[in-house]
Amino acid sequence: MAKQERAVRTRAALIQSAAEVFTTEGYVRASLARISRQARVSSGALHFHFETKRELARAVEDEAARRLRAIAEDLPAGGAWGGALQDLVAATHGLMSRLAGDVVVRAGFELGDEPALGAKAGMRRCWQEWVEQLLARAQREGGLAEGMTPEKVAPAIITATVGFEVLGLGDDEWLSEQRIDAFWDLVLPQLTGEAV
Repeated sequence: MAKQERAVRTRAALIQSAAEVFTTEGYVRASLARISRQARVSSGALHFHFETKRELARAVEDEAARRLRAIAEDLPAGGAWGGALQDLVAATHGLMSRLAGDVVVRAGFELGDEPALGAKAGMRRCWQEWVEQLLARAQREGGLAEGMTPEKVAPAIITATVGFEVLGLGDDEWLSEQRIDAFWDLVLPQLTGEAV
């Protein structure tokens, strides 16, 4: 059992180290030697868990996606106005908080744009689908104002939130609670037709 626990810890350390190196040096410039050295793991141990840098990058993306899904599990149960829109606001705050404080989530988003991986915006695509699902649920719940549809609303919300994520790469202020609150203060009255 101790051997298995050590393997799990080693794998986690490699994913964490890879995320840190990928975000500071970029995927192409990152070396497996630097990743293993930073994780305090031998090169042999790294190759036991991950045969290639591409495989390690995919593991970072998978872990980031798992952490993104955990945001949904952490959503509070309904607020004063509740429902899908409350979940969307809470999820946005959760995502920005994770991007600011969790290098694995940040690296997962960045790797989605990496041409060397043949990536197609994986994490951003997950986020887009999540926003679209929550807006469809809000419409079913009657939470959207007349004339507002998920098809009309989703592009604006996705564009803004991905914009916060990209701008947050250079300035964490873009990921702050105050910045996200200001966005929703502007957008929610339009979505709901009332001051929420």
